[in-house]
Amino acid sequence: MSGNHIDPNDPRDNEDPVTGAESFHPAGTAAGAAAGGVAGMGAAAVAGAAMGTAGGPAGMVVGAAIGAVAGGLAGKVVAERVNPSAEDEYWRANHASQPYADPAFGFDDYQPAYKTGYLGRDQYDELSFDEVEPELRADYERHREHATLDWEQSREAVRASWNRVDEQYRDRTGA
Repeated sequence: MSGNHIDPNDPRDNEDPVTGAESFHPAGTAAGAAAGGVAGMGAAAVAGAAMGTAGGPAGMVVGAAIGAVAGGLAGKVVAERVNPSAEDEYWRANHASQPYADPAFGFDDYQPAYKTGYLGRDQYDELSFDEVEPELRADYERHREHATLDWEQSREAVRASWNRVDEQYRDRTGA
């Protein structure tokens, strides 16, 4: 690790606390595992039905396990495109100097907006901010946690975080 400063270009700044492996992204891995498990169960159900009743339940269990592992690996790959720890550190350090930052609210009030922007940029990879703004707004409203700011107060922070991902990561990742 590079000490207290997180470098978005240094994969060691997101080390797995147990194994020490670089680029640890538990949320992305878990989300991918869950999605993969569901997809695996669906595929296994089709395969199990084809094999007959006896193979159906066992096929579903095996399919879910394989799907979860594959999905977890896919989720980790997506999560490695953006370093959430580095993004939160950047915005914590730079929030107050942003033109949209209302001095009555601190970083913690805007953090869900920044998170919506940097995660949304990966989720809506090939689209522009304007094309997906309704989805981003719904994502923000769904995940705004403790934030007291509504969408209109947070919109420019979401856009700034979205744009930062383009500047910091997209050329480097080939996206």
